[in-house]
Amino acid sequence: MPNFDHYQVQSGWTAGRRAQAQAEARARFERDWHAAQAAEAQRQQQLAAYQREYQQWVDTQLAEVRRHNANIVELTEGVRRRDPDAVVDYFSAALYASTAWPEGFPRQVAAAYDSAARQLVLDWELPAYDVVPEAKSVRYMYAADQHKESPRPVTQRRALYREVLAQCMLLVLHELFAADEPGALESVTLNGFVDGHDPTTGRPGHIYLATVMAPRSTFRDLHLAQVDACSCLADALRGQLAARPDQLTPVRPSRRPQEVGNRVVTHGSDEEPDLYEMDPVAFENLVADLFRAMGMQAVTTQRSNDGGVDVDALDPTPIRGGKIVVQVKRYRNTVPPTAVRDLYGTVQDAGANKGVLVTTSRFGPGSHTFANGKPLELISGSELVDLLHRHGLRGRLGDGGRQSGAQPTPTVPDTRLPDDYNVLGMSWSGSVTLDVCALVCRGNRVLSDEHFVFFNNPQTPDGSVRTLSATAPDKAAVCVSFDALPDEADRFVLVAAIDPEVNPDADLSGFTDACIRLLDPGMTELGTLEVSDGRPGETALVLGSFRRRSNGDWDFVLGGKGYTGGLEELVKDYGIEVE
Repeated sequence: MPNFDHYQVQSGWTAGRRAQAQAEARARFERDWHAAQAAEAQRQQQLAAYQREYQQWVDTQLAEVRRHNANIVELTEGVRRRDPDAVVDYFSAALYASTAWPEGFPRQVAAAYDSAARQLVLDWELPAYDVVPEAKSVRYMYAADQHKESPRPVTQRRALYREVLAQCMLLVLHELFAADEPGALESVTLNGFVDGHDPTTGRPGHIYLATVMAPRSTFRDLHLAQVDACSCLADALRGQLAARPDQLTPVRPSRRPQEVGNRVVTHGSDEEPDLYEMDPVAFENLVADLFRAMGMQAVTTQRSNDGGVDVDALDPTPIRGGKIVVQVKRYRNTVPPTAVRDLYGTVQDAGANKGVLVTTSRFGPGSHTFANGKPLELISGSELVDLLHRHGLRGRLGDGGRQSGAQPTPTVPDTRLPDDYNVLGMSWSGSVTLDVCALVCRGNRVLSDEHFVFFNNPQTPDGSVRTLSATAPDKAAVCVSFDALPDEADRFVLVAAIDPEVNPDADLSGFTDACIRLLDPGMTELGTLEVSDGRPGETALVLGSFRRRSNGDWDFVLGGKGYTGGLEELVKDYGIEVE
């Protein structure tokens, strides 16, 4: 406000002049004082208006925050109640809010929630093939003043793309389970797709390149920082990944969001039915329901005159579909190989395209060896429960998982390598494709079926022997920790056999210049072991064996015995039942 002392003027020479100056100063002071008063009043009014506007903004923001928090609480409560809409909204928001998903990658989701099974089923868009650059490197050519690209090999680009797809699938699963603080998810079925044109019809649509059903308990035990993404998705989680995603070769989704809400077979109880105790007819009907849920036509046969067929199925898929005969074995013990042989005979007698043997137990290596290369598929008990839950059906094996909607807890292969191990890398000339297998033996007898390491049993129970992905120049590789082999084992035998699915008419005449490279954990070569070449007419060969000496060392003994009856004939010599 104005200060009157600042308006004092120098006095005049006369009393009249002094009085006039004082009056003029007073007038200026009063004018300025009134102007300042008016300005202050206006300022106070503006301040009050600003304060009212600010308070209104604060009230609006607080109301929005309260509404948001109330919605979060309501949504979280809905998730805890397993309300399908709430669960879908909650986890969709978690995926869209994820900062781990690479910038520029697509974010498109369609989801549904099966509250009975506590399973989230979703389709998620994956990056297209062009995410992997076509050029491997770019070099500047000084003379021509231009850049020259070096193309990336097709196989390398495809392998990198498969790795990207697998990592994306694992990342989505990780984000979902990490967001599941309310505990709504027992499992997640994830289908990864890209937008493209169907190679068969030319029409635009979703092309599914990966699918997996991941139980929480299985995924929780994975060490994601240490796994190979493709192997983890396909082996540990038993998912599917397109072999040639660059060519948009699709996989069949295990379960689609649109399918959630279809009829769930409970067989008269809200509890997971025990497959061991189920009525045989009801069990056959359940298997038929499974085939129908997988998009096939299926009917159970009469109990007599069925020719050994329990379920007749028809896969309408062009080219790879056709008639399927299904046999059902509700066993607790290992299915004998004779049952697999009988199924093969039934397939031939019925003129079917394929035979499927479904059991509640398991199959031994003899059964898998016989089925290899034949139009047969063997479904063990754990795989059956997995398939049932993937397709909205229910079932358990024994006392495990009595809770409604409980998911199976399959054994997760321990992908960690032993502390001290060697890698045996096998290489050979020729284009023949071989299965390289290993047997842990005492004398000429394998210790047990589980100690035969092959395509359907990738490691021994103790993990001392396991198959590995080979790196050039090797075509096959086996990891072995000699110190960790069982005390009763005195031989470690390596064998090779023609892969009947790839080379059904081949023999070992194309197996030449073969050798075994002995490598340390750092993949440094320690030595090379020569092995015998293959001979015409033979389809399986003993490469050699490592034999334990009295001092605990292991020496390599060259093999060379060949077999014309393939791996099936070879494993019989080591005590594995095939017939």
